Amino acid sequence: MMLSIIDATYLGDYKIVLMFNDKNTGVANLRDVMFIDNRVPFLELRDENEFKKFKIEHDTLVWENGLDLAPEFLFFEAFKKSPEFQEQFKTWGYK
Repeated sequence: MMLSIIDATYLGDYKIVLMFNDKNTGVANLRDVMFIDNRVPFLELRDENEFKKFKIEHDTLVWENGLDLAPEFLFFEAFKKSPEFQEQFKTWGYK
């Protein structure tokens, strides 16, 4: 099954509650992602007012400036500390 995001709610402080099509729901904290990557789309989204303007398109989150993040990456961000997903993360190349 292809992983996709079916619902997303902004909590504040770069945290988003994500519901995936596999019925898992978790919180992705994207603060570090936005502030570590210095490419222009990330720099623009350091403004929290711009960051919170995401929408769900093409099964993932998309921002007005064109940035999108893979659903697998968002799943990793939401569940990276969950032991039951560690093997899956390895197959995706996340540690």
